[in-house]
Amino acid sequence: MKFRTILLFFYIKTTNCKKQVFDKMRLIRYTLLLALLLESCASVDKYNAQLNALRNEKDLKSDVDYIQHKLEKLHPDLYHYIAKKDLDYKFDSLRSSLTTPITSSDFYFRLSPVIASIKQGHTQTFPLTKKLKPLEKKIASAKGTSPLAQFDFELFNNKLYIVKNNSNDSTIKVGTEVVTINGIKPLELMSKFSNTFTSDGYNKTFVTRRLAKSFSRFFYYQNGIMDSVYCQLNYKDSIRSVTLKRLVKSKILGNGKSKEKKLQQNESHKRKLLGYDPLKRMYSKQLSFPVKDSSVAILRISDFTKGAYKKFYKKSFQQLDSLHCKALIIDLRDNTGGRLREIYNLYSYLADSTFHFIDKSEVTSKTSLWYSGYSDSNPLWVQAIRTVSFPVVACVDIYTYFKTIKGIDQKYQFPIKESKPTHPKATAFKGKVYVLINGGSFSASCLLSSNLQGSKRAIFVGQETGGAYNGCVAGIMPVRRLPKSKLTVSFGLLGYQTPYKSEIDGRGIFPDVEISPTLLDRMNGTDPELQWVLNDVKNLQQAAK
Repeated sequence: MKFRTILLFFYIKTTNCKKQVFDKMRLIRYTLLLALLLESCASVDKYNAQLNALRNEKDLKSDVDYIQHKLEKLHPDLYHYIAKKDLDYKFDSLRSSLTTPITSSDFYFRLSPVIASIKQGHTQTFPLTKKLKPLEKKIASAKGTSPLAQFDFELFNNKLYIVKNNSNDSTIKVGTEVVTINGIKPLELMSKFSNTFTSDGYNKTFVTRRLAKSFSRFFYYQNGIMDSVYCQLNYKDSIRSVTLKRLVKSKILGNGKSKEKKLQQNESHKRKLLGYDPLKRMYSKQLSFPVKDSSVAILRISDFTKGAYKKFYKKSFQQLDSLHCKALIIDLRDNTGGRLREIYNLYSYLADSTFHFIDKSEVTSKTSLWYSGYSDSNPLWVQAIRTVSFPVVACVDIYTYFKTIKGIDQKYQFPIKESKPTHPKATAFKGKVYVLINGGSFSASCLLSSNLQGSKRAIFVGQETGGAYNGCVAGIMPVRRLPKSKLTVSFGLLGYQTPYKSEIDGRGIFPDVEISPTLLDRMNGTDPELQWVLNDVKNLQQAAK
């Protein structure tokens, strides 16, 4: 009995000790979380306080020096589309123009055109925008989608039209012209931002496409966060005034959060597999069959960033193989890119012979990739975590240093998997391939298209792509925050060159069949590019009988 009492005493004592240790650990954890929260709130207040502050010319000139030095040191193809003397002149002219204090916003409209003159689409400047504290973010999220983000826009004859309505207001029809928003004419706003970004090279289709597609973002840059906007809309010469409000988040899926929680397991799996945009209510990747006999398939890919691409492509091409599909239509319109590994994987299902997807990937030096893991715009707590993980970072840096080699052209190259000879997949598609493209096709979608057109594997229909045929500078893309103005500039560290080269440097992939949709097409819900392909497939099938 006495022995049991002693055991019980030690058990209680041990349990109490464990509980005390647990309580202390929990207290430490909560204290750290509180400290991070307070640090975050303080940094947000400090950041927002400087939005309208005047920056003296000396500080702004030092920012110009800073970003020019970073570009010269790390950008692998800086002078591809602009001569060094011309870019130097633009930077010098910018410095000379800074004679009085101005805000960071005003500085953005002076610096961004200089950065855009490099004509590398991934090299761009971002303005200062108001940051939200954690609680403010939660409140904003609960309020739902911003008014303008509920619509897709396009430009026709220098007028902005709604071409897709994702809101709950069914009275706003496709083909409605946006006359003014809070008294601002869309063309005036777009003109202000038109030279703040660029396509790859000398392409013209990308800029007009992006001005319309990103209109809601430009409006936000200019006017900040708004819960409602007052618009004048014109539909078939009938002008009316409408107040657009936020789309409550619970309505995005139709029946609110309760339905989101009750989504069937197969639907949840489907969204993870295909990728899903809840605002547009569409999947990132979709495979469909427009004819009953499944002889024709349409593979719509809105981006190369979402979804479990390996599983999706494996399953899709197994299905195409089992159905003996004869023609595949790949829709890359407005696909602005994403993962290199994904397009490399997809191409292995489309190639008809051994290939190397990327000719080479250039860097500026053996140490340039050392700058990929750090961003000057990261908050203090992120930098602290990276400091703790320094041993791992050091190992990666050593690896990239020894893997980077100097080629016969005396330029540094970082070998990647995508540049090695690769065999097509066993279930690679062997039928006829069509690709739909437009000015919104950019980056990774252009690397894929360049390989498909260069190998004569596909027929292209639509408009010239916004990305270049011969490659781009992308891959690893750190964001640099300018020390004084706090603007951010992003650019790639890897210069990707495609194995096929176009003699027309600085232009995109040109379609074999050029078709430009009209406003009437949008209003009628017709797709002229897709319809041309379906008619062509039908004619070929009839001719073969």
